[in-house]
Amino acid sequence: MVQSSQTDTPVFPPSDLLSKEPQLETYRHLKQLILLLTCLERLWQNRQDFFAGGNISIYYSIRQLKSEDVKGPDFFVVLNTERREHKSWIVWEEDGKYPNFILEILSESTAKNDRGLKKQLYQDVFRTPDYFWFDPYTLELAGFKLNYRIYEPIVANEQGWLWSDELQLYLGIVGEQLRFFTPDGELVLTPEEAEAEERQRAETERQRADAAEAKVETLRQKLLELGVNLE
Repeated sequence: MVQSSQTDTPVFPPSDLLSKEPQLETYRHLKQLILLLTCLERLWQNRQDFFAGGNISIYYSIRQLKSEDVKGPDFFVVLNTERREHKSWIVWEEDGKYPNFILEILSESTAKNDRGLKKQLYQDVFRTPDYFWFDPYTLELAGFKLNYRIYEPIVANEQGWLWSDELQLYLGIVGEQLRFFTPDGELVLTPEEAEAEERQRAETERQRADAAEAKVETLRQKLLELGVNLE
């Protein structure tokens, strides 16, 4: 880091500082990011104590300068903070909070950096407890848990899922996409999937009600045929 001289005058950026992050490399990267964001926000729709960000900058300069020390994880979650919109995440304006969870979506141009320099940064500077990466083409998935300031690999369960202590969720691959699973192993649905499931549930209940009504009518007709006074 460049050392400050006595002539340096700190420039404090506005709180709505825009992100400097480049566009995601492929449509598959974009779909994966949107999938994670929408699933988590639906699951936590009643919570007001988190921020989930995608492809936006994190400003973390100890001198509070917007011109230095900027990184942009593909997906990150900050816990115990106010749930509101952010154009970027400025650490010194958020009580010094860094992400609790970070996920990088690997690509040919970023994989080496995500596995190396960024991992070191998130471990040594951000002190982010959970760090994951996922390649949407090769389906490589890895996760690390901060233990005494050192990242240790997270061991997969029988399904091949990795557990995040910070999110209290599993991460696993379904149909070439990374998905969240609850502690009980249930898939965290997108809003569209949840709506479709609710429609299917309603249709099943309607069919059951129709079948029950038909059975009652059949029984009534048989009793009438036997001369039973239903009154």
